[in-house]
Amino acid sequence: MPENIGFVSTRFAGTDGVSLESAKWAEVLWEDEHVSFWYGGRLDRAPEISLCIPEAYFGHPENEWINRQLWGKTRRSREVSRRIRDLAEYLKDTLYEFVERFDITRLVIQNALTIPMHVPLGVAIIEFLMETKIPTICHHHDFYWERVRFQISPIADYLEMAFPARLPEMQHVVINQAAREELAWRKGLSSLLIPNVLDFDRPPPPIDDYNADIRQELGLEEDDILVLQPTRVVPRKGIEHAITLLRRLGDPRCKLILSHGVGDEGVEYFDRLMQLARDEGVDVRYFGDRINDKRHLDDLGRKIYTLDDLYLHADLVTYPSLYEGFGNAFLEAIYFRKPIMVNRYSVFARDIEPKGFRVPTMDGFVDRQVVDEVRRILDDPRYRQEMVDHNFALAREYYGYPVLRYGLRTLLGNIVHAM
Repeated sequence: MPENIGFVSTRFAGTDGVSLESAKWAEVLWEDEHVSFWYGGRLDRAPEISLCIPEAYFGHPENEWINRQLWGKTRRSREVSRRIRDLAEYLKDTLYEFVERFDITRLVIQNALTIPMHVPLGVAIIEFLMETKIPTICHHHDFYWERVRFQISPIADYLEMAFPARLPEMQHVVINQAAREELAWRKGLSSLLIPNVLDFDRPPPPIDDYNADIRQELGLEEDDILVLQPTRVVPRKGIEHAITLLRRLGDPRCKLILSHGVGDEGVEYFDRLMQLARDEGVDVRYFGDRINDKRHLDDLGRKIYTLDDLYLHADLVTYPSLYEGFGNAFLEAIYFRKPIMVNRYSVFARDIEPKGFRVPTMDGFVDRQVVDEVRRILDDPRYRQEMVDHNFALAREYYGYPVLRYGLRTLLGNIVHAM
């Protein structure tokens, strides 16, 4: 029977992994006539199916103040406890409003009970669920115990209570096997593994009149090789290894394009990367100010492109991440049939690599074998085409929409109303 399903998080907007995967879930749910509604502090969903509560955004000033009192501290003041409770009580009222306004019968909590970037929202959600017993799916992308900055805090009570909680009407979904095992060990909770997916049965968009000039906008010559680094510029992305790869290739036609901004970890890493590139004689070009989730013209009249536009023109993708919860950029490169160089981060090595993908891989550093393999990919069109076609077929089997469809139908069939 079709149901009204409420998605809850701090943000559903832009191109972060939570927002992207949530939209895919809603798309697949719609195939079975389930209607999705959205609750968050920042939204780009249609207003007629959404409830935007600014205080629910992790970047809201009140929540930012609370976070400054929590992380890296060993004691919290009475004032902090009071403000957590006050904000949680207000947010709980808005959750009641959301469920009543749209006649929600099931909730999908997207990472808001996983990583404690908004502690009051987590508390509000748990109290709301304990009071209503509404059936709930918790989709976990990255747990707090996976991030160094969340290791020291005076909120063990809230972490135990809500991140995540143990409630009988709640089911848990993780995106990799290690998370599944850690959740069972730390919290005694079983979970279903549903990897991130893409619709491999839908052809990618073509090069069109809008994006045909993107190489010129990047300042590339006709025979230049566009090497795309399709991630935020933060230390865990290991972008210094992409610079090392280009230095060792020794081909002046190779230009490394950074597609995203510096993220929430400051500009120091970006500055160090650019200094390294100058020292190594590698041409690195920042394009993060020209990429958005929607095409438009900025205030200067410049074209703003999407990440898809960049993928269409890429000759090689670099993905030397040190850690990823899953690895959306890997699937995106495969979807656009682009060769990709990957660092063997733990989830890739355990969950993805055994499927049989053919990609040049580094194991913590760029060695001669990786360089030779990348050079062959760039120099041998037939070899490159065989590789990307093989990878596409594998990804379609293991990471396509049918995998998500089966998982969601299983979850919805498991949930029993307790209201």
